[in-house]
Amino acid sequence: MGKIPDQPQDIFVEFTKDYLSVFNKDLISLMLYGSAASGAYVKGKSDINVLVVLTPGGINHLEDAFSLVKSWRKRNVSTPLVMTRNFISSSLDAYPIEFLNMKNNSILMYGENVLDSLVFKPEDLRLQIERELKSKILLLREGYLDSEGSARKLRQLIGRSLTAFVAIFNAMLYLKQNQAPRNRRETLDEMKRIFTIDAEVFRLCFEIRQDTDKLSGKEIIDIFKKYLQEAEKACSIIDELK
Repeated sequence: MGKIPDQPQDIFVEFTKDYLSVFNKDLISLMLYGSAASGAYVKGKSDINVLVVLTPGGINHLEDAFSLVKSWRKRNVSTPLVMTRNFISSSLDAYPIEFLNMKNNSILMYGENVLDSLVFKPEDLRLQIERELKSKILLLREGYLDSEGSARKLRQLIGRSLTAFVAIFNAMLYLKQNQAPRNRRETLDEMKRIFTIDAEVFRLCFEIRQDTDKLSGKEIIDIFKKYLQEAEKACSIIDELK
């Protein structure tokens, strides 16, 4: 099967050939999405995420891809998301944030670009943003209490929760100006410019997540509290956009 790819695009030809051999005419689209499509791929550390779009007939025979999934997992290709066109179109009201971020960070590998024409209703997007922010805030508060002030536990809590905020922030920016950045730095800069969110707090949190900071235990606690405050601020902002 080969080694872990230097770049995600290195798998396109072989991956497409493998999935065509299994699904043939039932294969509508293969799309790279996530960090591997946004330029944030790190060989050996980043997973490669692929959306596989099949016909209804193809999706009833997923067992045919068991061996492919196992083989490609050895090359850091995650188990793919598998959908039909109808599943995508009927899910935009329930998961607009996920599909918006997938659309903004995707590369067509094969077939039809099923994400390019997706349109999101502002009311659906705003509702999910509010729901996701409030859910994250509750989890952060609960995690803070459970940590009993342990900097190590707060580091872990920041690491588990952080990337979700970038996806939510992208959705907030799209809701406000009908477009969203493609990378994390631009997202944080735009959140500062448009909504006065403290971007530096989130940059420090990414350093904490990547274990590249040199912060003391007390500083970690202080950063966490600011992190929670900025999440609460974002929640107040989205409430005002009703």
